[in-house]
Amino acid sequence: MTADGPHGTTASRATDRPGDPSPFALGLLLRRAHWRAAAVMTEALRPLGIELRHFAVLIVLVDRGATVQRDLAEATGTDKAGIMRVVDDLERKGLAVRKAVPGDRRARAVEITPQGIELFDAAHEAAEPLNERLVADLEPGESEQLRDLLTRFAHPSDGEGRAER
Repeated sequence: MTADGPHGTTASRATDRPGDPSPFALGLLLRRAHWRAAAVMTEALRPLGIELRHFAVLIVLVDRGATVQRDLAEATGTDKAGIMRVVDDLERKGLAVRKAVPGDRRARAVEITPQGIELFDAAHEAAEPLNERLVADLEPGESEQLRDLLTRFAHPSDGEGRAER
């Protein structure tokens, strides 16, 4: 085996630098973009006393209404124990409540409270100036283009990737 690779070819070394031809480059860039956006959102949520993991659950509750914990776990990519901790936190803060599910003694649906909705709205207001800073280096119209491309990438129309959601 040579220093170049197993058959004398030069292997592309994955990075997340601009222009990287590696097949891993897109995933690495998306990861870096996620870290940057998550840092901005964390900054917006910190004064409100919640974390991104809490806000992710509030987003689902606002979107879907009362949701059983197993569906919350799936929707947020959290395991069963993790979602229980997040819901415990939200209940302690008065942002959500667990309610019995008719016909299923073991299941609990989580519902956002009026205080949770107020915090949800306040988070959006707090995030607005930080979001502007996040896209400040983009040209006019590019943030909308980026959002459109990422939406199509995350939600492919041909059914591919639907199992991940």
